[in-house]
This record gives sequence, C-alpha cells and structure tokens, in this order.
Amino acid sequence: MGMIKNEYDVEGYSPTGTDHGGHTEKHISSGLPVYADDTGAVPGESFAIGSSLYARVQRFAGKFAIEQRGIERVPENERTDKNLVKVGTMWLAANMVVSSFALGVLAIPVFQLGFVDALLTILFINLLGITPVCFWSTFGPVFGLRQMVLSRFYFGWYGVKVIAIFNILACIGWSSVNVIVGAQLLHAVNNNLPGFGGIIIIAAGTFIITCFGYKVVHYYEFYSWIPSFIIFLITLGVFAHSGAFVNIPMKAGTSETGGVLSFAASIFGFATGWTSYAADYTVYQPHNVSRVKTFFWTWLGLIFPLLFVEMLGLAVATSMTYDPETFMPTNSYARGYEESHVGGLLAAVLFPPLGRFGQFCLIVLALSIIAQADIEEQNNCPNIYSVGLSLQVLGRWTQAVPRFIWTFIATLVYVAISIPGYTHFESVLENFMLMIGTSHPRPLNSDSLHPPYSPLPKTLPPPALEPANTHLPPTGYWLAIYEGIALPEHFFFKRGIAGYDPAIYTSPHLLPPGIAAIVAFCFGVFGAVMGMAQVWFIGPIGRRIGTPEYGGDIGFPLAFAFAFASYCALRAVEKGRFGR
Repeated sequence: MGMIKNEYDVEGYSPTGTDHGGHTEKHISSGLPVYADDTGAVPGESFAIGSSLYARVQRFAGKFAIEQRGIERVPENERTDKNLVKVGTMWLAANMVVSSFALGVLAIPVFQLGFVDALLTILFINLLGITPVCFWSTFGPVFGLRQMVLSRFYFGWYGVKVIAIFNILACIGWSSVNVIVGAQLLHAVNNNLPGFGGIIIIAAGTFIITCFGYKVVHYYEFYSWIPSFIIFLITLGVFAHSGAFVNIPMKAGTSETGGVLSFAASIFGFATGWTSYAADYTVYQPHNVSRVKTFFWTWLGLIFPLLFVEMLGLAVATSMTYDPETFMPTNSYARGYEESHVGGLLAAVLFPPLGRFGQFCLIVLALSIIAQADIEEQNNCPNIYSVGLSLQVLGRWTQAVPRFIWTFIATLVYVAISIPGYTHFESVLENFMLMIGTSHPRPLNSDSLHPPYSPLPKTLPPPALEPANTHLPPTGYWLAIYEGIALPEHFFFKRGIAGYDPAIYTSPHLLPPGIAAIVAFCFGVFGAVMGMAQVWFIGPIGRRIGTPEYGGDIGFPLAFAFAFASYCALRAVEKGRFGR
C-alpha cells in the first residue's frame, strides 16, 4: 500500500492520519457486516520515515524489533495474525495467577460465606462479568483500533480523555499493588531478598516483555500460564490428599445477603476489569475473522482460569480453623494466613508435604505476577502495555511520544510508588482505591483482626481486615459506568457494527460531541456512591442491604443502571441537536 504525504504527517511528530473520506467496502462473514476499508489506517513503514526526532527514535526501535505502532489504526494488510488460540491464552495467562486464588479465599474470612453459596457466586458472576470483555474483543479485528480509541465513538474526542485518565490511574495503581504482592511472596520464600529487590525484579521482567509490544506479549502469555497451572494442580492434589477441606454451611438472613452481594461485587470487578483493554489484543487479527470465534476464544481464556483458581482458593480457605473463644488460629493453615496472608496459606499447603519443592512452587507463583499483576489489573503485561496506549489518547502531543517510551515512564512511576509503599501497603492501597473509586469490599469488621464478636464455629476464621486490603478487583465502578454508556450507544444509536465509520476516529468534529456521555458518567458515579459498601463509605442504599453496620455492595449494578438510563435520554437529545 503506497503512502501519500498529505495523508500521513511523516515529517512531523507522528503519523496520526488526517480527516479525509474514502470508500467503504463491506464483507459478509458469518452473516455479520464487517468494514474492510483502510481509510485512516497508518502503514507500519510510515513510522520511521523522515528526519524528525520521532522518526529517528522509531528507526532505532525497529532495529530491535520493538513494536512501533501506538494507537494508530492497523491497515488490513498488516492484520495477519490468524491464530485465535493466542487470544485465549492471552487471557488464560492473565488470570491463572495468585490474585485469582486470593479473591476466592476472601469469601471465607472476609465475607463469612459458606462453601456452596460462595461457589455459586463465583460461577454466575464471572459468567456475567467477562461478557463485555468478550464482546469488545471482537471489535479489534473489525476496525483495527485499540479500545481507548474505539471509545471515541461513545464518549467523543474530548470525553474519552476522562475515561483514559481513569484507565491510566487504574493501570499504574494496580501495577504498584501487584508488584508489591509479588515482592512479598518472594520475601516469604527468601528473607534475604529485600522488598525493593523483588519489586525491581518483577518490574524489569514486565518492562522487557511489554517494551517489545503486541507480538511478544502474546508469545509470552501463550506459554506463561503453564507453570502456574501445574502448580495450582499440585496445590489441588496436595490439599485434596490432606483431607482438610470443610463444607462450611450456607447462612441465612440479612448478613448472608450483604456478604453475597459484596463478594459478587468483588468477583464482577475482577472479571470485567479487562473491558478497557479488550480490543488492544485483537487489532492484528484479520478483518474478516469470525466474530463468534473471537468471542468464544476470549470467553474460554477468561472463564477457565477464573473459575478454576478462584474455586481452588475458596476450597483451601475452608481449612482455616480458629478457637471460638480466643479467635487464635488452631491449625497450620490459619497460622500461615495470619502470619503471611495468602502467601502463608499457600505455604501451609505446599511446604510440609513438598519441602523445598514447595518453596520452588511459591517462587514460580510469585513470578507469575509478571504475567498477572489484576489488570484490575491484575496483569502487569496488559497493564503496562495498555497504559502507553491510554496515555497516547490524551492528546496529539502524547501520541507524538512512542508507545514504548510511555511504557518505560509508566514502569518508573509504578516502581517509585511501590518501593516506599512496600512498608505501608494497606494505607497506600486504600488511598489509591479511594482516588479511582475501586471496588474495595468492606470486611465484616475493620477495627481489628480479632474483634469481640460472638463465638464463631470452629471451622470458620474470625473476620479479618487484611485480605480485603491486599487482593482486590483491578477495576473501579467506572467500568460499570463505561459499559452502561457504550452498550446503548452501540445497540440503540449506532445499531450495530454498520453504524461505525472508522475513518473518522481522528476527526473531533465528526465524532459524537460527548456531552451526553460525560453527564451520564456523572449520573453513574452518583449511582455507585448510593449503592457502595466500602471500608471508607457505605451508601444509603447499600446500607439498607445486609446488616446496617456493614451493608451490601450494589454499587456496580446501580452505576450501570444510572448511566444507562440517563445516557439513553440525553443521547437522543444530543444526536437530534448535533446530528452525530
């Protein structure tokens, strides 16, 4: 495909494309209309043309096979990655990790649920939470656009900058949170390794992978899930052989309702946390690839690790026993959890029967933070790869900085946050979640680890604060709001794929104004505040669910409902006024 100088600013900062028209060809695949035009797409060879600093930096990067493309649209002739299995293994690796295990553990010590009710919550809420991720993953091959760029069609040129800021904060914050968790696991195995050493090891490994970009991230994730899966299988076998599992009965009443809803909020936030990255990892798939197959492979890559690892964490958590009068741990599982939290619980399962091999298993799980980090997320490779793309959306000047440089800067920032935060983890995490409105489940008691409650059954641990402060969903209520705005725009106002014109993605005056989206976003925030049940605040509606003291978190559904309803009304007025 030839390049025309007036279409690509090759002598300027970056090839951003210009506002121009072009023909649109439709291709029918599996009965679905798919755009097959290259209008607005930027050929890969154009990044290194010219004598500008941008071009020289890109030529230097090209010598090392570093991905040069940022948020520019991928031309059809460069969408050649036909391996849909890699889409599945991308999400498989991202969720076959310690944070998924830890989230399942929370059901017992934090939310005081029984085994069956927690198991059913994990099953059905994950099925709901991953659906938006699978849905938007199918947009990458159709348009060749990243998720934040695609969001311009919902929030407009200026409104999407607000969404990008939330995504940047989430990426940086959760990279910090999870690299600290990984460093804690490494320190639990080797006390001679200081916290900052573990942080630097994990951050350096993540940067090397994400610096090279899309292909290397996919290649790494294609294999990185295997060691973690083997170790979780070993954990399952050892724990099953121990006979320590206890089928904790389901409770009833308002406390059960509040616990289930708050645990469901955690599960949903963890599962749906990849929505703001979804299309980033399918943009090199051919435009005529089956959307059904893309959806299926994404679904399979998400649902298997989420269910398997979270349910494993839930099962292992049932083993912890405490004295009903003193609340002191009475077995090795509870003692390990009290001393080193989830890492200590895993150590109690693996160390006694496996010895040094058990220590090796824990090290491998700690290093899976490079693949993981939750995200929310949750996954340092997707976090740090996608944060550069979100930064480029903020303005044309940020797009002028190559993606891999933003990746380096973001790595320095989260390492700078993590090293001092290592010794003040709980306060750093809580302040971060307060800033971005992240789902932070309220433990049943936040005053102490051993509150003066009425005696608990001997098979149940006492309510605890720490687990809710260490392994949480890598997302905020803002993603429920995002979904509440983007879904009606797609189905009601654009009426499906045919309603998009990818050629205008760089044209502010042709994109939606974004006024309706921003106002609806504010309504969504109001809904989240009304329904949340957090350590730092319980909304008036959330307080009416469950016990008055702790409530039940329905911030996600209310955020979605408020945003959805207000957007539908406001967007109809906006489109009638502006015609776009």
